[in-house]
Amino acid sequence: MIETETPPERAYLVGVELPRSRLDGDDSLDELGSLVEAAGGIVAGRSLQARRTRDPNSYVGKGKAGEIGREVTRLRADIVVCDDELKPSQQRTLEEITKVAVVDRSAVILDIFALHARSREGRIQVELAQLEYRLPRLTGRGKEMSRLGGGIGTRGPGESKLESDRQIIRKRIQDLRKQLDEVAKQRERARGSRTSEGLFLAAIVGYTNAGKSTLMNALAGSDVLVADQPFATLDPTTRRAAMPGGATILLSDTVGFVNKLPPTLVAAFRATLEELADADLLVHVADVTHPNLHEHMRVVDETLKSLDLAGRPRLLVFNQTDRLRGEEGDALREALGAEFPAAVFTSALKGDGLEALRARLAEAASASWKHVKTTLPYHAGALVQQIRTRGSLKSVDYEEAGIRIDASVPPALAAEIQSAVRRR
Repeated sequence: MIETETPPERAYLVGVELPRSRLDGDDSLDELGSLVEAAGGIVAGRSLQARRTRDPNSYVGKGKAGEIGREVTRLRADIVVCDDELKPSQQRTLEEITKVAVVDRSAVILDIFALHARSREGRIQVELAQLEYRLPRLTGRGKEMSRLGGGIGTRGPGESKLESDRQIIRKRIQDLRKQLDEVAKQRERARGSRTSEGLFLAAIVGYTNAGKSTLMNALAGSDVLVADQPFATLDPTTRRAAMPGGATILLSDTVGFVNKLPPTLVAAFRATLEELADADLLVHVADVTHPNLHEHMRVVDETLKSLDLAGRPRLLVFNQTDRLRGEEGDALREALGAEFPAAVFTSALKGDGLEALRARLAEAASASWKHVKTTLPYHAGALVQQIRTRGSLKSVDYEEAGIRIDASVPPALAAEIQSAVRRR
């Protein structure tokens, strides 16, 4: 018997455009389509309804829902995907009308995270977010609509745990929270160890698919996974990178943000995103060519604000300048340069602007450094290598009285040097 691959699910996209929406409805559906494809589905069709408010019972109006049901049948779609988080009652009503499973944007995002979770922490966070999201949606759902057998919106480590017994799921959620607390303590210890090194930490943030991982690879000579799809990077990765002047800094690549990110997901991934709280600088990477550039930047700003990071020092990087074309591209670059005069323009792919970015990172790292000109006792000679790694060693001379150094170093290292000199 020859096994055949299960064909990808055919998804029918549904959106509601409200007055004064900041993101165009069609653009939002385009993004939803890319999320569906990242989850392994294909887009069979789409429908966008302009309304003053979302229907409290069926998301779209009842008449529109019936029309969607007929289109779903005609296009042989397997699933309806709505562009906003649905209430359980809206989901059930749409399933009754369309006669196919209905999921929302949040379920698709959770699904993509489940596909990409590699570390134990990542898998725990995804399962926790999935169960908290699904728990209120289990009541009153018939077996034919429970979708526990697979498909978009059902993947992940928590799949086998989704019994209808809510008590079992609540117990599982408690267990996962305990596990996550333990992992968070381990991460805290690791962060404490790194902090004791005294290296400057720049965390790369931005909208998903803005080119963050490509930029990190270019700066650090690393091999972080790069893929042209949302949320390719899930588990944070930290690498050392040499800067002009001989200093070394740490670069951390974090999960990308997206419009309408599920609150359960932000809460579950708070432990991972706490990496940002330790950062000396947030490097906000934005795709300069994206038609919704400003909206994407706003989403990043709001997500950082929700994580209490709005006041963190930040460097804006407009990436993917190699895609700017002709006079129109030049005009866009000029306009953005005028609007954001402190921004750096780069092409991580082609290497353009990287030296300017490295110079800015080195400048930020050395802004609080102290100039040290002294003679170290020979028993403290190990500090010379620390200076080379963590600061900038301008000169070193091995004299009879000791090791004569002229350097610029972080305050913590300057204190170590002064202490060693006092103990000579």
